[in-house]
Amino acid sequence: MENKRDYYEVLGVPKTATEEEIKKAYKKLAKQYHPDLNPDSKTAEEKFKELNEAYDVLSDPQKRAGYDQFGHAGANGNFDPNAFGGGGFGGAGAGGFGDIFDMFFGGGMGGAQAQPNAPQRGSDLRMDVTIEFTEAATGVEKDIEVVRLATCATCGGNGAEPGSRPITCPQCNGTGRIRVGQGNSFFQFQTVKPCPRCQGKGTIIEKPCKSCDGSGRVRQEKKLHIKIPAGVDTGSRLRMQSEGEAGPNGGPAGDLYIYIKVKPHKIFKRNEDDILCDYEISFTQAALGDEVEVPTLEGKVALNIPEGTQSGTTFRLRGRGFPRLRGYGRGDQHVKIKVVTPTHLNAEQKELLRQLDKNYQKDKKDGGDKEKGKGFFGNIFNN
Repeated sequence: MENKRDYYEVLGVPKTATEEEIKKAYKKLAKQYHPDLNPDSKTAEEKFKELNEAYDVLSDPQKRAGYDQFGHAGANGNFDPNAFGGGGFGGAGAGGFGDIFDMFFGGGMGGAQAQPNAPQRGSDLRMDVTIEFTEAATGVEKDIEVVRLATCATCGGNGAEPGSRPITCPQCNGTGRIRVGQGNSFFQFQTVKPCPRCQGKGTIIEKPCKSCDGSGRVRQEKKLHIKIPAGVDTGSRLRMQSEGEAGPNGGPAGDLYIYIKVKPHKIFKRNEDDILCDYEISFTQAALGDEVEVPTLEGKVALNIPEGTQSGTTFRLRGRGFPRLRGYGRGDQHVKIKVVTPTHLNAEQKELLRQLDKNYQKDKKDGGDKEKGKGFFGNIFNN
């Protein structure tokens, strides 16, 4: 088996971590190692894949329970504890040593019989969906197309042409396996191998279905309508139950997992549920104060710029951020002010500015020299 790191170690959380702690750790690391932010880093790409694999298991209660009990072997959510006798290799019930004696000595302890034709759960599928920044804030509905293995409609999944049905394999009597004796006249033992006639299936299809060639499943394209809730972020995952691949032998379908990727915005940035943006003003507006209109997700809103505002000052617009995905209310929008330095001034404008700064320094001297040397513009453009 491939040597994999412990999933809890990958996410940096203890084994007692709650679902919310696991999600928070995943989101933080997913942003750090996302391929879009590390386009030339093979290491980041591998770490991002490892993070997704760990989160896929630990965020699913059934898969996490299997992983906690059996490690990576139980991480797919379908691990059968009876595979080792119900209690490890020492189990005396079905499996365990019974199968070992059955393998070497041809029975005697009543080993459990395999069920090659038992229904099996289908595979899960993954699809990546990219949405706009604004769609992540408001929620969006989309139509997607999924290509998957579906139960053959012609044969109903049994693989036989209509009017016929699979028959029990006469060589293995439907067990899917045969015993082969080996040894000499003094000592013989038996091994169990898949039946060569039915390839371990236990049944033979004499007239395979023409639509699926006897497999019982066909590749099919299906259109799905999905609803992406407001507040999702890159790395968010939606689960569509039973929309994965159909299971062999009429087993239940797997699930479809939709991973969300949010496009960057040319104005806004996101910090969890908050929105960040920069807004430029002139040094006159910064010095005298003004009322300006700043962009938000819902349109422009008025923002009061107090007299003497310094470059780098941040104002908060309450409730203008992202809706909280699992909770109530919304985040805030933080507007960082940037004072723009004027360029291409003519001689008259330069002289006016020199006179303004000279008067300012005189006023500062008369009022004390606490900020002497800083000058008018030093205060306005202070970061």
